[in-house]
Amino acid sequence: MVAASASTRRLATLTTDTIAAIATPPARGGIGIVRISGELVERVCREVLRQDLRPRHAHFLPFYDTDDSILDSGVALLFPQPHSFTGEHVLELHCHGSPMLLDLLLRRITRLGIRLARPGEFSERAFLNGKIDLIQAEAIADLIESSTETAARSAQRSLQGEFSTLIHELRDALIGIRSFLEAAIDFSDEEIDYLTESNTAQRLQALSTRLEEILGSARKGSVLREGLTVVIAGRPNVGKSSLLNRLAQKDLAIVTDIAGTTRDALREYIQIDGMPLHIVDTAGIHDSEDPIEQEGIRRAHTAIASADLTLLILDDSTNDADDDLLAQLPPEIPLIKVYNKIDLSGRSASIDENENCVVVHLSAKTGLGIKLLQEHLKKMAGYESDSAHVFTARRRHVDALERAHTAVTTAILHLQTGSGAELVAEELRLAQTSVGEITGEFTTEDLLGSIFSSFCIGK
Repeated sequence: MVAASASTRRLATLTTDTIAAIATPPARGGIGIVRISGELVERVCREVLRQDLRPRHAHFLPFYDTDDSILDSGVALLFPQPHSFTGEHVLELHCHGSPMLLDLLLRRITRLGIRLARPGEFSERAFLNGKIDLIQAEAIADLIESSTETAARSAQRSLQGEFSTLIHELRDALIGIRSFLEAAIDFSDEEIDYLTESNTAQRLQALSTRLEEILGSARKGSVLREGLTVVIAGRPNVGKSSLLNRLAQKDLAIVTDIAGTTRDALREYIQIDGMPLHIVDTAGIHDSEDPIEQEGIRRAHTAIASADLTLLILDDSTNDADDDLLAQLPPEIPLIKVYNKIDLSGRSASIDENENCVVVHLSAKTGLGIKLLQEHLKKMAGYESDSAHVFTARRRHVDALERAHTAVTTAILHLQTGSGAELVAEELRLAQTSVGEITGEFTTEDLLGSIFSSFCIGK
């Protein structure tokens, strides 16, 4: 793993409390685990286990209650600081997986002055103690929550430090350029030509190119983790709900020949070869005096405005015109025109990627052409099911990289216009701050609270 830098700024403060939590899910099982971290681990060894433990060795022994009765017998593992997950003394007690037994053991431990851990507090301490950076901490949660093999492998790559390494490389490149520029500013009397003597323009352009590459990978990783939000839109009775059912491979929406069956937005989470998609089936867009239909149409437009992609469904069997529909769609949202019902029109399944927007001809009823649409959705998301180099990323990572890229682009513009080294250096400072937010080098208490509170207790 890539450990956090020793010079990393930590705005949060570590407490000296010893914490404990049940680290296994709340259900009956063969094994349950109680995890403890902090200085009072030694007291637990003395009073609950009643013997010294050899570090990083499994010991099978009884766990004693306050009245000298045996709560259970199990395995104890001791990880002395700093060679542990949190960087503190860590003790794990493995016993039988009865929820009542685990609760009794946890209560026994808390009577020794140990408090219950908050959600994500073990991972937070690992971050604050420099054992992992913020990317790796988030990758732990992503690994736990992963629902596909690809997501699990990608989260593991982030946890092992692949994404962190790229971010540290960006930071080092920014520091290198900033160092020269700020030295040139400090020693301006020496008449150092910072443009020519350091190849600043070339170095910044190379940095911008590398930022674009990493940003593209982060966007793929964000889609892999969070999923692409795709809204199915169109007039009534063009087959929107049929397409949802076909993509989901189950009957989710009611399908009839009666127009206007869908009155509200129907949301479903599906996967295409492991790629997550949030599909939203919406009410048919048309003029209506019915207040219920009007509300459904309003909700359809709201869903479209927040989508990553719109599938505009048209009826191929009726030469359905699309000019009035296109005029109602936000131009900034990517669009695929899907001509449905080729089983009625007699047209062959096809996809045309050469126009301003992609056009697909298919039949939601028979499944003809569905594979073409699925493959294009994967392509748009940058998803490759057999990719060995995709890492998970979050929306905040993408936002930070976009801000860093904007700052570097502005710095290049200042160079080209001769605006001065001070303005260039300031933009690079902003870029470095944005990059540092990703690993936690520059962070806030609110951000840490938001991230770690979403973790499960015991992790």
